[in-house]
Amino acid sequence: MIDLYYWTTPNGHKITIFLEEAQLNYNIKLVNIGKGEQFEPEFLKISPNNRIPAIIDRSPVDGGEPISIFESGAILLYLAKKTNKFLPTDIRGEMEAMQWLFWQMGGLGPMLGQNHHFSHYAPEKIPYAINRYVKETGRLYGVLDKRLQDREYIVNDYSIADMAVYPWIVPHQQQQQNLGEFPNLKRWFETVQNRPAVQKAYERAKNLKTGATITEESKKILFNQGRR
Repeated sequence: MIDLYYWTTPNGHKITIFLEEAQLNYNIKLVNIGKGEQFEPEFLKISPNNRIPAIIDRSPVDGGEPISIFESGAILLYLAKKTNKFLPTDIRGEMEAMQWLFWQMGGLGPMLGQNHHFSHYAPEKIPYAINRYVKETGRLYGVLDKRLQDREYIVNDYSIADMAVYPWIVPHQQQQQNLGEFPNLKRWFETVQNRPAVQKAYERAKNLKTGATITEESKKILFNQGRR
């Protein structure tokens, strides 16, 4: 059994997609980031960076004590290794998947996150910042569109790379992007969107009825964190 510490964000969706695809048993433990539950001492023992998602695997393959993992990319890699699913087994294929996983973790996610922040949540609309991150989003979409011009999925077969990237493309309209300008990306997006496990993951999120995460009060929690 896996305990998933979760909120309905792109990074949270990555993990529910994998768990549904692999048909693993899991319990969702909601961490309401809009109310500051990510700072609870018990959660910080699992995720010292005070971010979701995190997991506790209570049945690790080595038969030992439960394993806790934070960072969505690390979780995807761990689950792929645990199940021997959604990660190529040959060294070249594995390295391709790893490169695109790290591309999402180090580039796509952070840049699109800044797009969301400056375009929708920042108290002051700064044209330079908005333009900077909207354009960078478009550049990254272009990189992915080119990658997908001769293959169905990011690394030929469906993998954790697709699971990591897809949730960040879901809010493409919010990111001021038109998928029609990226035909290969659009075709891939619709292919992943129609996978039954992906639909189950998003339906489960919808049924949780978590409500709005970003409110005037939650902005004070989410966007004003310092060392203490």
